Amino acid sequence: MLWAGLIAIISSIFLVNFNLAMPFLSPTIIIGSVVEKEVTLRLPAKKPEVAEVDIQAKSLAVLDAKNNIFLFEKNSNEPLQIASITKLMTALVFLDYNPGWDNIYEIQRADRVDGGKIHVYLGDKVKVKDLFYTMLIASDNTAAVALIHAAGLTEEDFVLKMNAKAKELGFINAYFADPVGLDSKNVATAREIAYLAQAALAKPEIATAVGTDKYEFTTSAGVNKKIASTDYLLSLFNLPNIKIIGGKTGYTELAGYCFVGKFINSDNREIISVVLNTKSDNERFRQTTKLVDWIFANFVW
Repeated sequence: MLWAGLIAIISSIFLVNFNLAMPFLSPTIIIGSVVEKEVTLRLPAKKPEVAEVDIQAKSLAVLDAKNNIFLFEKNSNEPLQIASITKLMTALVFLDYNPGWDNIYEIQRADRVDGGKIHVYLGDKVKVKDLFYTMLIASDNTAAVALIHAAGLTEEDFVLKMNAKAKELGFINAYFADPVGLDSKNVATAREIAYLAQAALAKPEIATAVGTDKYEFTTSAGVNKKIASTDYLLSLFNLPNIKIIGGKTGYTELAGYCFVGKFINSDNREIISVVLNTKSDNERFRQTTKLVDWIFANFVW
């Protein structure tokens, strides 16, 4: 009887593991001799005999945002500099410490960060919401640091919280040394960037900001500020039946030109596209458009 019982247990384990190891079939989960549930997995798949798309970015990844699987990748597990894509993590962490969108903050000398366009200056009194939008839309470094100080945190403490958030999201390679992306030690893989964008754009405050092409606000002194997005696809993207939800750019000499964006087609299929280290500002957008077009044309859900 003992041997018979052991054989029955081993047979049960083998059947369960065999079915779970065949993800592209319709697995039936078996416990003992009782069929409890039949699960049919419907995963997106590339159409047969479709040629691979040639994308020149050093690293890339395309994530099916709803099914949580990667559709296309290239060097996607290689940690690379990510430049101002860093600000998606800055925004995500900031939401945990937001002192209030209508709070007024006065720009200090300690907020000033050279590099890129600066839209807020010493003595400007602006709403926290305006700093948040300026950081994400225009990728303004000074606005990012001012936002951190407006939350009552030092840059050092904030960076610790960014790395803690990265671990919370399950990232292994991602590391942040500053909150704006100028430090070359800010790195992540294309896969991690896709998941970061997925988590960030799940927040309505971030999704709205990165989906905004132009933004305008007025300081407490009545100075009008006009902000334009660094994401040119918000105004130039024109693939039929596909629209861009939003995205974030990044550039340093070491990182090259980077971009992560979220797109949706007329069937409500959502993908997140990441291209890292392309050769020019326009090239990152051309390659992203080519990649998004190819994915939606050649995969079926």
